[in-house]
Amino acid sequence: MKGIKKLLILFAFGFMTLSAVEVKAQCAMCTTAVESNNKSGASTTKGINHGIMYLLAAPYLAVAAVGFIWYKKYRRKNVNLNIRPEKLNLN
Repeated sequence: MKGIKKLLILFAFGFMTLSAVEVKAQCAMCTTAVESNNKSGASTTKGINHGIMYLLAAPYLAVAAVGFIWYKKYRRKNVNLNIRPEKLNLN
């Protein structure tokens, strides 16, 4: 059952990755500004692209920081495993 579940998740992830469609998500004014700057040879286009990537990465970094702090704060320390003192025979 676990194998089927993992296979289904892998299939869904692969389908989502391979079926990506390029979209235009800029407002009309941003698109016009980028196109006119790109045609004139200005480097504003790179700045806008770097800004978009910065805004894209910020939420992921915030979630990673919260997860790291949560892991460090709530991980178990000095757990008693209750292992029997006799030697194990592995033959």
